[in-house]
Amino acid sequence: MSLEMTTSLSYLAWASALCLILWLPYVLERIMRQGLMTVLQYKNTDAEPAVWAQRAHRAHLNLVENLAPFAALVLIANVTSTKVAGWAALFFWARVVQAIVHIAGIAYVRTVAFFVSWLALIIMFFAVI
Repeated sequence: MSLEMTTSLSYLAWASALCLILWLPYVLERIMRQGLMTVLQYKNTDAEPAVWAQRAHRAHLNLVENLAPFAALVLIANVTSTKVAGWAALFFWARVVQAIVHIAGIAYVRTVAFFVSWLALIIMFFAVI
C-alpha cells in the first residue's frame, strides 16, 4: 500500500520540520552564554537561560506534545480518504505563529494561536471518527 503525498501529509512534513528546528534557539543561546565547550561537556552550571530562550524551549516542548496527535490524525485521514487539508494547514500555520509569538513573549496572541491549533486537531478528530 502506498500513500500519495497529499496536502495534509505535506503539512505534517512541514510541522515535523518546524519541530526539528525549534530547539535551535535554545541551544544557540546556551552556546553563546556558556561557550561551546561547556555545553558539549554537559557541565552543571547555574546559569539560567535568557527568558526568551526559556520560552523557546517551552515552545518546542509544546509542539512535541502536539505533533503526535497531529501526525496520527493526518495519517488516519489519509488512509480513510478523509479530507482534512484545510485543518492541517490551519494547524501548521497556527503553530508557526504560536512559536514566534511564544518566543517573543506576546502572551495573548500566543494563547489564541495555541487554541486555534488545538481546535484544528479537535475538528480533524471528529472528521476521521
